[in-house]
Amino acid sequence: MSRRRKETLHELGLTPIWHRRADSALEKSAPSTLASDQSVSKVNAAKAVINDREAQISRMDWAQLKATVAGCIACRLCESRTQTVFGVGGEQANWLFIGEGPGAREDKTGEPFVGQAGKLLDNMLRSIQLRRGEGVYITNIVKCRPPNNRAPEPDEAEQCRPYLERQIVLIKPKLIVALGKVAAQNLLHSNENIGNLRGMLHSYADIPLIVTYHPAYLLRSLSDKAKAWEDLCFAKATMQSLLAQ
Repeated sequence: MSRRRKETLHELGLTPIWHRRADSALEKSAPSTLASDQSVSKVNAAKAVINDREAQISRMDWAQLKATVAGCIACRLCESRTQTVFGVGGEQANWLFIGEGPGAREDKTGEPFVGQAGKLLDNMLRSIQLRRGEGVYITNIVKCRPPNNRAPEPDEAEQCRPYLERQIVLIKPKLIVALGKVAAQNLLHSNENIGNLRGMLHSYADIPLIVTYHPAYLLRSLSDKAKAWEDLCFAKATMQSLLAQ
């Protein structure tokens, strides 16, 4: 290129900037490739931690499981709890009742379903000739009280899921009764409302499951108590059929 032409191009701001194409491509791709690799590594590391935690929980006996739940800090619910609420009842019960999460009274006592909702649940059990602690186990989707008794967030329920799964394996219940929408939706991985889930036999890990209303809800909606009674009769008939097999 002549000197005059170079000067003209420079004056017009058209002076070329030369790069080796291979180096330029590497400069552009290397940072994004590195970031992508780091992201994949972090995801894999997180999955490994989760899988290791779940594997450990899946091998625990009752004492180990209770101790682990009592000291759990896996989600934000640990920050505001007084104590965890593990569950209560026969550790090889035929009946397993699962609610949403502890309330204020449960957070203080460490036992699920106390207070007015607990009294109503006890009455519900008696209506089908059951008693708390006698062939019945009661627990919740989450083991810590959500602030202001709000519903558990999905990530909070997910952190407690391995604990509940291990409880179910250890108990070996013949029938699960899901108390309320939160319990039903988490156990069945469904977004259906409770009206569409009750009145039929579902399955959780090959265990028959029946959905009914949460006792706390029934205290506010007395008109649905008749429907809950229908669900309990359905559950009792289902259990009789299971025991006869």
